[in-house]
Amino acid sequence: MTFLPQEIIAKKRDGGTLTPDEIGAFIAGLTSGAVSPAQTAAFAMAVYFRDMAVAERVGLTLAMRDSGTVLDWSDLPGPVLDKHSTGGVGDNVSLMLAPMLAACGAYVPMISGRGLGHTGGTLDKFDSIPGYTTAPDNALFRTVVRDVGCAIIGQTADLAPADKVLYAIRDVTATVESIPLITASILSKKLAAGLQGLILDVKTGSGAFMPTLEKSRALAESLVSVANGAGLRTAALITDMNEPLATAAGNALEVRNAVDFLTGSHRDLRLYEVTLALAAAVLDLSGFRGDARAALIRGLESGAALERFSRMVGALGGPRDFVEGMDRYLAAAPVIRDVVAETSGTIADIDTRTIGMGVVALGGGRTRPTDSIDHRVGYDRLLGLGAKVGPGTPLARVHARTADEAEAGAAAIRAAYRLGDAAPHHPLLAATVPPPKG
Repeated sequence: MTFLPQEIIAKKRDGGTLTPDEIGAFIAGLTSGAVSPAQTAAFAMAVYFRDMAVAERVGLTLAMRDSGTVLDWSDLPGPVLDKHSTGGVGDNVSLMLAPMLAACGAYVPMISGRGLGHTGGTLDKFDSIPGYTTAPDNALFRTVVRDVGCAIIGQTADLAPADKVLYAIRDVTATVESIPLITASILSKKLAAGLQGLILDVKTGSGAFMPTLEKSRALAESLVSVANGAGLRTAALITDMNEPLATAAGNALEVRNAVDFLTGSHRDLRLYEVTLALAAAVLDLSGFRGDARAALIRGLESGAALERFSRMVGALGGPRDFVEGMDRYLAAAPVIRDVVAETSGTIADIDTRTIGMGVVALGGGRTRPTDSIDHRVGYDRLLGLGAKVGPGTPLARVHARTADEAEAGAAAIRAAYRLGDAAPHHPLLAATVPPPKG
């Protein structure tokens, strides 16, 4: 039978349910070029308006996974695990979670991304480390995962290439916010990484792509049902992003924050709890024997997780003494100044997205994919909800390239913070979506 992309588009446009073969043929055509960009855009818009059943979402995810290489880690003696976050501000969890899992005997081949919109990207954080390569060849990637237990890198050209094509078109056709398409985009890459267990950190609140709990839950449930339907044991935690997760937002500043976390010199409480909860959840998914949380804490307090992080940085081209020489290796911004409160009160609300966009405006993020970024800039010492301040109390510290940019960055902080009599309570762990029973 002749493959006609327009027939598949029309079927979905009219509310029909696509078969796995139809979805597979369309994605194969997208990858080969047999499906045009216009047809891909029409397909994405049809899915956006007509949605997809769970079986269709599974079929789309598997077809996108199979558009490229699927890694095989069957030679490793421990579970192959990973975490994915839907993105937030001050979210550097991956930098600690991967070595903490490795210290507990897991293997973490983490395929990460760059910043998107107001949210920071894990790869951009690692680019602030001199020499660290986020694009190693496959042989080095496998060696580091096997020898160190974790490697955090970027998506390679042969992992789910259909996702790159489809996402680029979604980005310019107002179809990014489709839950079926988001689900397939995230999970096709994770399935291609050859994982045995995955924990999803779905953010909710003012700094999340899904700002309401209802929308966050819908995305989490889609991801969990599709991942398990595709054969990957997966659960999700819905976590709060109504304030930055760490007290730092900005690439080098978040790396410093992560190293301080691993050494024990400073640990933000909210960050500590979310990191432990995610790591323990994915260890439990793997069938870990014993108390997963207690084992993770032992690995952290003993220095074993720090050692894994240090070895990973060195093995991927960074300085082998990065942890000890962090002050030499992480460049500082030329202008560093406090942003102070002008009146008295309690921090009652934080527009977290505004803080993220403040980092972008300072030069720490991108407005176009081709933009270069300055890893030095951003904020640290960010106060959280409920903190009591008076005139002159620092709300945050801005790191900028120029005095004018520092003032603009300070204005973003003042716009993001609202003082009042009291702060609302936002549960840090808003909900859990477990894997289906059976």
